[in-house]
This record gives sequence, structure tokens and C-alpha cells, in this order.
Amino acid sequence: MPSSSSTLRIGTRGSQLARWQANWVANRLRALHSGLEVVLVEIKTEGDRDRNTPLAAIGGQGLFTKEIQRALLDSTVEVAVHSLKDLPTQGPDALTLGAVPAREESADALIAPVHRTLDALPEAATVGTGSLRRRAQLLHLRPDLNVVGIRGNVETRLNQALEGKLDAVVLAEAGLRRLGFDGHITERLGPPRFLPAVGQGALGIECRADDANTLARLAPLNDAATRRAVLAERRALAELEGGCMIPLAAWGRDSADGQLCLDIALFDPDGREQLFAALSGPADDPEGLGLHVAQQLRQKGADRILAQVRR
Repeated sequence: MPSSSSTLRIGTRGSQLARWQANWVANRLRALHSGLEVVLVEIKTEGDRDRNTPLAAIGGQGLFTKEIQRALLDSTVEVAVHSLKDLPTQGPDALTLGAVPAREESADALIAPVHRTLDALPEAATVGTGSLRRRAQLLHLRPDLNVVGIRGNVETRLNQALEGKLDAVVLAEAGLRRLGFDGHITERLGPPRFLPAVGQGALGIECRADDANTLARLAPLNDAATRRAVLAERRALAELEGGCMIPLAAWGRDSADGQLCLDIALFDPDGREQLFAALSGPADDPEGLGLHVAQQLRQKGADRILAQVRR
């Protein structure tokens, strides 16, 4: 049912980063809409309940979003704030992306207190990441590394490097910036050498598609450039029938001449092979661009690599 109340409830995970993101949205909405009461509703997801099993082993999509989407569908909340990289490309028809705010940095970040850079890490150095994409890219650049899986919130993973338990960890730069931990970054791992996850650094603010009042409230938070970039990235991922559990990286952005550009890289799980495709197209057709780049990647053998990942 459409919401017309002066109270708006935001569904969020309980992690420090998730609450930061939800509070940022809440504060923007309060500033935009005088008299609107905005409250956060904490919701535990499958990914939060199991913090030890590697994400790839848990399997499935929506590990950090399904329960929050369910709360939207049953009207427990009016808005859900997601890290867009966690949101599956295929969701319930009754839900829609009400806004995609301006993207924070999309790059990854290396925290290596002793050796500082990826190239300076010694042979067989141990690097922690919970992401198959990061693992594959690290091994593609440095096949000698010992890349190990880590789970937990941002601070827990960061401390693995700061306390010397690992030689380095790789985290999203956006999360470190939002929580004020960016001073620990020793090297930015960004495009074109190291491509981010689909939607990395962007927030996805979801609501019910029939809730015109909430859609109107969210509209001022939308950033057109970010939205078209992530729509292109997400369309390519959807076309390849992938989720956050495949080693695929994407970089969408506007060009100086007003075109929309999209680079996609797909890796085998151990980073031995990389397939790469890049195109530019009209800024008003991001999904068409995403589709064409995915088709180009398929022509280069994407289905063969995806079959290896899904075994």
C-alpha cells in the first residue's frame, strides 16, 4: 500500500557500515522533508547470522538483502538501504530502486602496514579477502600470493592486517571512507588495473513500486550519473546470469564527450585467465550498453569460465 504517513521506516542490517549508510539516508530525508520522522529498523540477514562460513560456500544470492526485502513486501518498513553490490539483479517485481545516490569511491583498497603496495608484497605473502572477484584479480596480478578467505565486519577484517595476522587485506575503499578508516589504506587498487564489483561504492535505496509518496520523497536523493553507470553494470551481470558469487568486475562511468563507458572483466576462480570487454554508448541507454558488453564477453568465452565457477 502507498505510504502517506509522517513516519518513514528504513530497514537496515545491523553492522556499523550498514547503520552508517542508513543513517546517512535518514538524515538526508529529514533535511529534505520538514516534519518527517525517520526511524531505523534493524533486520538480521542470512549473511549476518553466519559470519564464519565463506560466502561462496553459503551460496545463493541475496545473502544480505532477502530478509530486508521481505520486510518491505510485508510493509514492516517503507525503505530499504542496501550496499548496491549486495543487491541481486533480479528481485521481486513489487519492489523498485527508488534512488541511487552519488557513488562513493568504487575502488578497492589494500591495507599492507609493512610492505605498503601489492607489488612490494614478498613472494607467498598472505592476503585476506572474502570476495572471489578480489581473489581472482589478486592472483591474476600476483599468482605467487597466498590469498585466504576472511569474514566479518569492516573493522574485524581490517584488524587482521593491522595486528599482523595477515600481510595484507583488501577491502572496499568506500566502506573504509564512510567509517573513517581510510587513513589505514596503503594503496588504492582501482581502475583500470583493478576493477571493482558491480555497484561497488553505491547505495541502492529500495521501496515498493506502488508507494508513490515514498518514491517522491526518495527522488531528490537520486544521482543520474551514478544510476546509469550502475544500471549498465547490473544489466551486464544479469545477462551473464551471475551474482556476487562470480569473479566478475565492472567499471561504468561517463566519458568526457557525454557517452557512457563500461568495462567488464571476468576471471576463472584462480585468476589464471581473464576475459575483458569494453564499449561506450548513449548515456540514455545504460541497459542496452550492459547487454552489448555482456554479449561481447560471451563471444570471447564467458560461458566456459562461468561453468568452471559454478562447478
